[in-house]
Order: sequence, then C-alpha cells, then structure tokens
Amino acid sequence: MTTHPNTPAGTSPPKEETSGPGTPASRGTSWLREHSELGVGLMLLVLGVLVLTDALTMDVDITQRGPVGPKTVPIVVGIGLLVVAVLLSLDVLRGGRGEAEGGEDIDLSEPSDWRTVLLLAGVFLGNAVLIGPLGFPISGALLFWGSAYALGSRHLQRDPLIAAGLSLVTYFIFNNLLGVPLPGGPLMGVI
Repeated sequence: MTTHPNTPAGTSPPKEETSGPGTPASRGTSWLREHSELGVGLMLLVLGVLVLTDALTMDVDITQRGPVGPKTVPIVVGIGLLVVAVLLSLDVLRGGRGEAEGGEDIDLSEPSDWRTVLLLAGVFLGNAVLIGPLGFPISGALLFWGSAYALGSRHLQRDPLIAAGLSLVTYFIFNNLLGVPLPGGPLMGVI
C-alpha cells in the first residue's frame, strides 16, 4: 500500500471529482462558453480558405486579363477574411468579448414569428420555381407583393400595382441597362 505525501497513514487519498462545479469537465465547458466567439473566427477562417482556394484555382483565359483580373477581388476578400479571423480570435483569447444584443426595438422575450418566416420562404421558393415559365416581370411582381404581404402590408389594391411597377423597373434596369439577361417569359415580345 502506498501513501500520498500529505495523506495520514491508513487513510485513502482524496478522490478527484469528475463532475460538479470547479471540476475539469465543468471548467472546459465554462471556457468554451466564455470564448464562444472563437466559433465565428473559425467560420471566417474556413470561409477565407474556401474563397482563396476557389480564386486561386479559377481558370482565366489570358485574353481576359487586364490590369485587374477576375482573381483579384476574390483574393483580396479571402485575405481580408483570414486577417479578420485571426484578429478576432486573438482579441477573444486576450479577453475581449462582444456586447450582448440588447434588441433595439424588439421584445426578446417574445417567441419567433414562424408564420412570417415560412411565408417569406414560400414566396422565395415560389419565385425560384416560377421565374423560368413566367419570366421575371411576373414572378418578380409576385415576389415583391408576396414579401410585402408576409411582412404585414394589407393594401390589396395598392401593393400589387407597386410590386408590378417595381418588377418592371428592375427587369428594365438589369436587362437593358446593365446587360444582365433576365427571363422575360410570355411578356418577352411586349417588353
């Protein structure tokens, strides 16, 4: 029988606790809670590596190059993400903490409004399905009107007119001024 230096003869040494406050397991959980912002730093690091990998493996034709090629912006964004990830992680490890969200004009004790979230998700999904057969002017009008309805607007005469106008203006700007072709659908010959 071996005795520990500070244990009287004939008694067993104190056992290490495996649970409860102040134990190694609870200290690890506490440390993770206190440094949860490191998860954001890790996410930014992974995103930066992904952006840089994608930018550096991009196929670029030699004739498309100019003083600033198509790889420049993704490389700058990827490096910026890596720098922010490292700086955020260093700040968190040095004791920096983000300010708790106070909720500007919302009541944080109220539950989430899942009806609105599901209505908006349905409107966006409907737009994705209808943009091909109906074209952007019609599906965009449904998107804008449906979003306004989901967010609480109940002006059933005014909202569809504003949505149609906004959709037509958006179609014209993207298709004619910016040169980004959007599907016109059945209105292709009219517009």
